[in-house]
Amino acid sequence: MTQTQGTQTQDTQAQAKAAQGMTLVIGGTGKTGRRVAEKLTALGRPVRIGSRSGVPAFDWTEPASWGPALEGVDRVYVTYYPDLGFPGAAEKVGAFARVAVTAGVRRLVLLSGRGEESAQRSEDALKESGADWTVVRAAWFNQNFDESFFLEPVLAGEIALPTADAVEPFVDADDIADVVVAALTDDRHIGRTYELSGPRLLSFSDVAAELSKATGREISYVPVSDEEYRGALREHGLPEEFADLFALILDGRNAHVVGGVEEALGRGPRDFADFAREAAARGVWDVEGDAGAGA
Repeated sequence: MTQTQGTQTQDTQAQAKAAQGMTLVIGGTGKTGRRVAEKLTALGRPVRIGSRSGVPAFDWTEPASWGPALEGVDRVYVTYYPDLGFPGAAEKVGAFARVAVTAGVRRLVLLSGRGEESAQRSEDALKESGADWTVVRAAWFNQNFDESFFLEPVLAGEIALPTADAVEPFVDADDIADVVVAALTDDRHIGRTYELSGPRLLSFSDVAAELSKATGREISYVPVSDEEYRGALREHGLPEEFADLFALILDGRNAHVVGGVEEALGRGPRDFADFAREAAARGVWDVEGDAGAGA
């Protein structure tokens, strides 16, 4: 290759990167958003984090913040907090999608939930915007146990939830992020809805057993009533509506494995046991006197 050809190649690559535009990752500090942002950055794609602490700030409750966050953006990963099942979510997602398209956004990838009729209203509202879209419907995250709701119970050695013997095909946040990145960067995923799960069904008793094995200490599952769990949510200052999400587990609508990870990526999903071993090795569940547990 001559020096001229090399310069032309570099120029072409630079032009291609510029043509990619900016990706806004809403919830870019969260479980899936952080991973999506990191993976896009590793691919050399410019990323803007959409959060209240971002620059410019993004806030679902402040529509005036949406326009500035969308400047120079041509694709968006849309996650809604606290959950698409909450009242008013569909209206906000639809309004945001329309603002995004007006601002020049071409592609929207929405994180949704499996089996949530209310979440599907948000999906429909986003599709009506006219943007190229992909919907990613995910099962409950493995990372709820080391980064979120269930971390403190795991550390305490007791997971108290109103799930009885119901089962869920927990999915890994890295698998979700890989599907989302593919949808943001590959036209083959436009207009597709992917349902994601892990490779097997687990009850919360099964989860506790896997966590016990990974950490080397006893972690138990304790079934509680819906009323008791709502009381615990109030005590910790969390929305009681989180308890409603357990209905999706209790009625069995999601009690089956789906193949969206393999469909989108050509590989199988990560198993919960692998997640638990790696998280334990990082020390995230270590308690005093636990040094070396789960290594």
